[in-house]
Amino acid sequence: MRLLIIEDNPDIVENLTDFLESKGYILDFAMDGIGGLHLALTQDYDVIVLDLMLPGMDGITLCQKLRQEADKQVPVIMLTARDTLDDKLLGFESGADDYLVKPFALKELEVRIKALAKRRAVENKVLSIADLRMDLGTFEVYRQGKKIDLNNTCVAILKLLMESSPNVVSRKELEYNLWGDMPPGSDVLRSHMYTLRKQIDKPFGHALIETVHGIGFRLKETSS
Repeated sequence: MRLLIIEDNPDIVENLTDFLESKGYILDFAMDGIGGLHLALTQDYDVIVLDLMLPGMDGITLCQKLRQEADKQVPVIMLTARDTLDDKLLGFESGADDYLVKPFALKELEVRIKALAKRRAVENKVLSIADLRMDLGTFEVYRQGKKIDLNNTCVAILKLLMESSPNVVSRKELEYNLWGDMPPGSDVLRSHMYTLRKQIDKPFGHALIETVHGIGFRLKETSS
């Protein structure tokens, strides 16, 4: 899961980094509102953790611009020391999805992050494995926020692997889902898997597609 943390307090940033990276999250950071808005508009995130009081642009203004001007619907958790009802209502009216008052427990923040990401995935019908995403409405595929163009066969293979992850999908199951009772042969499947790996794995830091010798393939969250 990829998160954007927009927070100018270095102690909070350090605590968030230590905790969330140890849980396997991919993190980007901004220490001011203008830099945070730029990242939010140009990159693809599962959740944004947004401080209310920021230099350059406050969190309320940032969230409003994100929702109203850019129409970006990524979930936003707003962090603030202000705990009055009016402050909370202002945060929600600006477009925030959740509101957490400082000081807060890191475990509670993680629970809220997971809940928002899960809700978004259900609403948007998005498959997500590590930093790989597939929109089931458009069948667009992204890794680390970068769009990957795949042919229809590779999309079908990837969809089945993502839906089955972390379980192994056998070669026979893949062939049946692609071609029914008349598969064209193992060389054709091998060729499509080569193409899929070349586009999904080769340009990035580590491979997600794993061959389970003698059985089939699976998508794994992290490197072995």
